[in-house]
Amino acid sequence: MALKLYYHPLSSYCWKVLIALYEAGVPFEPELVDLGDPEARERFIRMTPLGKFPVLVDEDAGKGFPESSIIIEYLSIKHAGAAKLIPADKDLALRVRLSDRFYDLPADKKDAFGVEKLRNELEIALSLVDRDMGEGGWATGLTFTMADCAAAPALYYANQVAPFGDGHAGAARYLDRLMARPSFARVLAEAE
Repeated sequence: MALKLYYHPLSSYCWKVLIALYEAGVPFEPELVDLGDPEARERFIRMTPLGKFPVLVDEDAGKGFPESSIIIEYLSIKHAGAAKLIPADKDLALRVRLSDRFYDLPADKKDAFGVEKLRNELEIALSLVDRDMGEGGWATGLTFTMADCAAAPALYYANQVAPFGDGHAGAARYLDRLMARPSFARVLAEAE
């Protein structure tokens, strides 16, 4: 299967898909898109008019998929190694998808009110992560899933903006586990 991933190395949604691909051991060809290059940008926009990363193209099937969660869903259907990222148990799969959405919610407010609201939402979110992470485990239990693929970049960037410190020890421990995971460590090394 000839898979191509069109991505940018600093995009959290691209990190999420890269983690999934590395976790599952799915072979793919990375296609770094330089949006600063007008020709590369035009080609990318023709492929995906909204111009959002990442995009996975399955050349053998003649299909392309934007949106990180949809890409991971597609991988889980087509590759046995990726199937473990979304559990077969329907109730647990819904829990994984809900957790995936929790970590993927965008934060793009720039006005003073919006920034304060986002700080409050981040505080609530980190408190929930603290509560759920305790001493170990993954986003939805004992198995690494799509939810953890989403949590890794979200928590990494959140910690860059507002370091967790002792105030969010559970979130800090979870981020440490995520950063020690070979798939995420690889993504971080590549982003450098």
